[in-house]
Amino acid sequence: MAAHSSKLPVLAAVGGNCAIAVTKFVAAAISGSSAMLAEAIHSVLDTLNQLLLLYGLRHSRKPPDALFPFGYGREVYFWSLIVAVLLFSAGGGMALYEGIVQLIHPRPLQSAFWAYLVLGIAAVCESVPLALSWRALGRRGRGGLLQRLHDSKDPSVFVVFFEDAAALLGLVVAFLGIYLGHKLGNPHYDGAASILIGVILCGVALALVYESRGLLIGESADPAVTETIASIAARDPAVAAVRTPLTMHLGPDEILLNLEVEFRTHSPADEQMRAVMRIEEAIRSAHPAVKRIFIEARPRHESLAH
Repeated sequence: MAAHSSKLPVLAAVGGNCAIAVTKFVAAAISGSSAMLAEAIHSVLDTLNQLLLLYGLRHSRKPPDALFPFGYGREVYFWSLIVAVLLFSAGGGMALYEGIVQLIHPRPLQSAFWAYLVLGIAAVCESVPLALSWRALGRRGRGGLLQRLHDSKDPSVFVVFFEDAAALLGLVVAFLGIYLGHKLGNPHYDGAASILIGVILCGVALALVYESRGLLIGESADPAVTETIASIAARDPAVAAVRTPLTMHLGPDEILLNLEVEFRTHSPADEQMRAVMRIEEAIRSAHPAVKRIFIEARPRHESLAH
């Protein structure tokens, strides 16, 4: 169920982007708008990006093997970084190029009817995956929007949200550029809109690079999760002290935990083993995403402080 839920925003985004990419190219050819052409290129890239994310999601669920004993969960973070690079270089770069060319060598705008029609259809198509990713963020996060985006460890959610939010904003900018260009008879507005779309895409790409970088390096679990883990371990009657848990995301729904506990002096070895099993069971019950637990036991006379 989790896998299906994770793929749903991506599948919706692929369908929406495929449906509007061709119509944007047609509208760009008819209207001669550089802003519309920038949006068409953006839709093609969005489609490619979602396919890369689906590939990453599929391979991230491969079982562990001798070469990758902790599994392939972080592969989806690698592909989210590739998506960000493509969005910056191809999407933002091409939009900036088209806008600059239109400013230097302005092309007169033709019929705007088809451009407006395609922009309206595209806005509807982009809204569906955006709404799905918004709902997913609401289920997984807390606090404001930026905090929810940062707390989400699933690229299939935050990448789709960033891309579709940028797409909707780009559609508004394209509409204003085409409208003002026709209304005032000045194609420079269209070129300026294309440049602004390029700036938006580059900004979103940099935000995705920032999020993917932390997850690739090895971002820790939410502080609330580590606090709960420490509290669970400290409540066990055989435990005297607990060191701050060390956690790392191996995937969107897989956390690695290393925990040092100090047992009471009078606790025999068999009781310590039972305590370790109790702690592991309680942690997995409270946080199912913590799938790999390594508990390092120390006798009472050893200090955990460094």
